[in-house]
Formats: sequence, structure tokens, C-alpha cells
Amino acid sequence: MTAPAPQFPAGFLWGVSASAFQIEGSPTADGRGPSSWDAFTKEQGRIKDGSHADVATDHYRRYREDVALMSELGVGAYRFSVSWSRVLPEGHGPVNRKGLDFYDRLVDELCASGIDPVPTLFHWDTPLALEERGGWLDRDTAERFAEYASVVAQRLADRVPMWITINEPAEVTLLGYGLGEHAPGKQLVFDALPVAHHQLLAHGLGVQALRAAGARRIGIAASHSPVWTAGDSDADREAAALYDTLTNRLFADPLLTGAYPDGLDALLPGPVAEDLKTISAPLDWYGINYYNPMLVGAPQPAADASDFGGIEIPSDLPFSIRQIEGYERTDFDWPVVPDGLRELLATMRERYGDRLPPVYITENGCSYGDGPDPATGRIADARRIAYHEGHVRALHEAIAEGSDVRGYFIWSILDNFEWAEGYRQRFGLVHVDYETQRRTPKESYAWYRDLIRSGR
Repeated sequence: MTAPAPQFPAGFLWGVSASAFQIEGSPTADGRGPSSWDAFTKEQGRIKDGSHADVATDHYRRYREDVALMSELGVGAYRFSVSWSRVLPEGHGPVNRKGLDFYDRLVDELCASGIDPVPTLFHWDTPLALEERGGWLDRDTAERFAEYASVVAQRLADRVPMWITINEPAEVTLLGYGLGEHAPGKQLVFDALPVAHHQLLAHGLGVQALRAAGARRIGIAASHSPVWTAGDSDADREAAALYDTLTNRLFADPLLTGAYPDGLDALLPGPVAEDLKTISAPLDWYGINYYNPMLVGAPQPAADASDFGGIEIPSDLPFSIRQIEGYERTDFDWPVVPDGLRELLATMRERYGDRLPPVYITENGCSYGDGPDPATGRIADARRIAYHEGHVRALHEAIAEGSDVRGYFIWSILDNFEWAEGYRQRFGLVHVDYETQRRTPKESYAWYRDLIRSGR
């Protein structure tokens, strides 16, 4: 027999999510300036299917249609991102009023539909003018971010109940500046560590700017994964601990404890002690993006170089990422491990105690390429339903164990431009025909609608 569906607490927030670069398109409309990702997609060989995001899902022009889909779905919140270069084409200086007007209209449309707008101020698309001046390697970018946060909050804070400063600083550090798989495509490895510090500083300065402009309930969306040790050797344990430090604790520790893990301060640009006071400003909530655990062991020979989700991990790093066996896998070749979410929340609770504010799962999702049935037009994405049902049950278990989780955002409402993968990976509850831009809700959309209505 199927276990009874768990009941969630009253007021639990069910949401969906997306990001500006992945869905908006219209890259030059109404004065928008280029971003680091606009430039990156134009470089030969950067995007695996050779595509770009100039149209994406055309959300800039079709946002009312997309909000109507969310309204029918019944979500309480929509997590979107603001394109920094649409608001400030050079990353600083004169405000592009037409660009800011778009988000004003989007927020109004969401409010009119009874959906809470939850904007993310930075979701990887650095204004190109700032990137060319050093991007996140340059401390000045953090200062410019605070100015930008103030501009957006002054326009929207009267209607926005929750704010996210930065999305996944770990991925920008590792994939954008460390390994070169994402924009801006730099391969600095450990010399990318200043990028982590400057994003965290930007977050802290952004919190100050948001609060000064009247914003409420401010958090961050940080990616976290349980780190499993690949073997029983001391070398495996040391490698896994280092990976955990670099991908989890490097970001959560300064935010929640006001200190970096031991030994990292000396590798970061100063004044670190003074900056940490800004970085660790109390948060109203903490966002966690979860997809899967990571299995990590000692370095392997070059012939066995790690590969995860199409991302090659250099063999000269002091750890190696191994494939997790025994689980279903998504079309992105990521293992489906719902209990990893419960495990992660337990670790965060034990590691940070009462310094961890209420948590929202700001991203959780899966890529499956199911398309419309030629005869019926239905999109039977049973694997996506199973994925989310498993993770929702794991989340309920975490809450029962004592984790203070207040909401869950599915990634994503729409199929979209999936960064370096182009359009090859589909995460949406709604299928998008990229040639016609027709939206077709999948069966997972109906499943989520029913879950929201029942609270189970």
C-alpha cells in the first residue's frame, strides 16, 4: 500500500522558480545592457547545443501568460530574478527606467493574482561592463551590487514580501571562475576564492541596502549537498572534508557564524575580519538549493578524471568526485536521492543550531525530456512526479525531525535555457516548444496543483 500523503503545516509556502537570463529573452529590448552570459553564449563551443538565450522562453513579452499558468497552478509565491543589466545597463550609473518598469509590471501582475513576488537580485548574469573590469574578482563589484539592490528595492519593496540577494555563490565561484564551465569562463581553480568572498560581501552590503530601502524578510539562496565519503581511507575522508569545506562551509559558515572555516581567511582578500561583520548580518531566513549528494574521495589518476553532469573535474585537484551508484538518474545524469534532502537539513540543523534561521527550499528539481504525445498532446512525465513526491516526503520527515522549513520552490515553472547545456535539459512543470513558444502543462503540473490544494 502507498503510504498516506504527509500533511504540511498551515501557511507552508509552495512556490515555483525561474531566472531572468534563462527565460526572458529580449536581450536589447528597452535599453537592456549585455551581461557576462550574453558574451559567453556567443563564444564558440561554450554552449553544448550551440544555442543562445536571445529568445529563451520569451518571458519578457509573455509574462502575463506565464503568471496565469502560475495562478492556475495555485502557488503562493514565484521566485524570479531581476536582470541587473536590464536595470543598470553598465552595472552602475544611470537607471534604465524602462527595464525597471518591466519588473514593476511583473510584480503588479503577481500581486493581482495572489502570488507573492520573491525576487533574486543576482542569478549569475553579471553586467558585462562590470565583468570586463574584473567581475567578482574585483571588490568594487560588491559595492556596485549594493547600489543596484537599493535601486530595485526603492521601486518594489512596497509589494515584495521576501527578497533573495544572491543565488548560488558556490556555482559562480567554482563553475564560472574556477573551472571555466560557466560565464565568464575563467579557469583559476583555487585562485577563484576571492570570488566567493566578494559575493558574500555583496550579499552583506545588499542586506544593508535592502533594509535601508524598506525591504522585509531578506535571505540568500545557497546550494548545498551532503558530502559522502567514497572510501574508508584517511585520504578519502580528508578529501571529502575538504570538498565539504569548499562547497558548503565556505559559504554557510561566514553567513551564519561570522567566521570562515579554519585556514581559509589567509586565502581571501581583506579586510576579512571587518568584512565578516557585514557578511554575517542576521538573516530573516536561509534558502537552500538541493539537487543531490556528492560522493567524494581521494584524487584519482588522470585516466579516471571525474565527470559530473557533463562537467569535467581536473585530475590535479586534492579530491575526486565519484559516481553514486544504485539510484535512478535524471537526464542530466544526476542521482535521484530524496533522503539526501532530509540528511542535508539534519546536518545544517546540527552544524549551526539556533544560528540557522527558518529555511526555505529555494530550488529542487529534475531534468527529464518527456515531450507531448503525438496523438493526445499529453506530457506524461511520471519520473518528475516521482522525483518531487519523494523529495516532498523527505522534506516532511525533516520537519518532523525538527528542521524549521517554511516553504518549497520547484525548479522550474518552465522549460528554459539551461546555461551551458543550452536547451538540451528540461526542468519545467510546463513544456515549452521553443519554435512556437507554446506552453503545455505537463502531468507534473497537475500533480503539484493537487498537492498545493490539498496541503498533502
